[in-house]
This record gives sequence, structure tokens and C-alpha cells, in this order.
Amino acid sequence: MVQLLDDDIRSPEIRGWKGIHLFHFHGSSCSQKVRIFMNLKGIDWEPHPIDLPSNENLSEWYLGINPRGLVPALVFDGEVHIESNDIVTLIERRFPAPALIPKGREAEVDDLLRHEDDLHLDLRTLSFRFARPRGRPMKSAEALSDYRSRGSGTVLGKADENKAREIAFWEWAGREGITDDAVRISAAKFRSALDEIERRLASGPYLLGETLSVVDVAWFIYVKRLNRCGYPMRGLHPAVAAWFEELERRPEFADEVRMPAEIDRAVEENQRHQRATGTTLVDIAGL
Repeated sequence: MVQLLDDDIRSPEIRGWKGIHLFHFHGSSCSQKVRIFMNLKGIDWEPHPIDLPSNENLSEWYLGINPRGLVPALVFDGEVHIESNDIVTLIERRFPAPALIPKGREAEVDDLLRHEDDLHLDLRTLSFRFARPRGRPMKSAEALSDYRSRGSGTVLGKADENKAREIAFWEWAGREGITDDAVRISAAKFRSALDEIERRLASGPYLLGETLSVVDVAWFIYVKRLNRCGYPMRGLHPAVAAWFEELERRPEFADEVRMPAEIDRAVEENQRHQRATGTTLVDIAGL
């Protein structure tokens, strides 16, 4: 559980905040997960949008709240919690009804969420190549310099390796772009993971059987993004496609993954170009 220490925080005014405050971005997969989770719990919370495309997350103030510069971040009566899976686990403990982590299956859920989190950079790889407006730049050298120098750089009082990993990703993406080889590796990981989910759904309507859980929320977000990237979900994983479509009928889910119309148009223009040039996800990954 990642609750920041006072020394990790450089924007101390938030320690006096009462209630539940969520820093988030509408298109962030991890933010969407937490928002859906809190919708299903029926929890009141105060939104604090952070604009990732303009690098608002790399501002002195926000890096003073979350030294990793990522969203979401939760402020709960002055406590600062980061990492989406830790946030949903915290919320489950403090708001146990309705239960979204089945009693007695906490360790299993933890393992499944850890596996989902391990695929996060793979999701980003595919998203940046196939589900972004065409020509949107990666982070500039100036932005990365800000990222390095601002904030405490510590989590739980120690130099944060996660921040270093984030900077390394952006440096790689800016230097090489999202390569075909990277696409193939990430797509293969998701195909294997979705094959396992397909098997799970043979035993019940949800990923843990008969009961909706946080694991469904987490994978709903991933499937939504993969669909947006052009992953052939219905052809390769029909049970996953049907499960996803059922959840998407629920407003608690659908409202949090709906994108602005101008972004949808820009992504579709990019994908028309990909289809015309034979550079879709299916073409490159051989799905």
C-alpha cells in the first residue's frame, strides 16, 4: 500500500484537505479504473482533473503531490495514496459494501491486479501507436528535464525507481518511436493474457465467477483500450467481447470511458491512415 510520507510531499496544503479527492485524467486507463470502482461503491468524491497532454502532471505543484507524476492520486482526509491498485484496495477496506474484492480471495485478486499492472507499459505502447491522434508529439527534452528535477523524487522516503522507469520509457519513445518489434511483443502478451480470461469466462459471467469484482473493472478498461487500438477481440476472444459489451451497457462503466468527440475523430483519422498504409495493429502484430 503506497501512502506517501510527509517528506515525500512538496505541496503540503493538501494535508489539510477533508474528504475524498481524486487527481485524474479522463483518458487515463488507471484513472478510469478508480472512477468506475468508486461509481460502483456509490462514493462521493471531489474531482481534480490533470491534463496529461499539456504536461500538467509535470508541474511543480502536482509533482509535489505525487512524486511519480502519474494519475490517479487520491487524497483521503489529508493522506496521499498513489498507484491505482493500491487506491482501490484502500477504498475497499474503508468502504466494504458493496464488496468488489470477495472475502477470502484477497490474495488471488492481488495477484491478478499485479499481473494487470505488469502489462501497463504494454498497453501504453499499443495506445501510443494506434489510439492517439496522428502526429501528437512525445514529451520534449524540456518536459523530461522538469520531470527529473521537480518533486521530492522519493516514495516512502526512498529514491523512486518507478519515476526512473517512466523517464526511461519517454526517452526510448522519443528516440525510437513505438517500433514494430515493440508492438509485436506487447500484442503477444495481451493475446496470452486474454486467452486466460477467455478460459475464466467459461466458468461464469465474471472473471471471478458469479460476482462482479475489481478484476472485471481493471480488465474492462484494458479491453476498451485494446478495442480502440484495433485489436480483433471478437474474432480471437468471443467470450471476452461479449463480457465487455455487457459491462459497457452499464452507465457506471460507459460514462467513464467515453472520449470527447474531437479526440474520437482524430483517432479515427489516424486509423484510416493506418488502414490505407497497411500499418494497423492486426497488420503489424499478425493477429
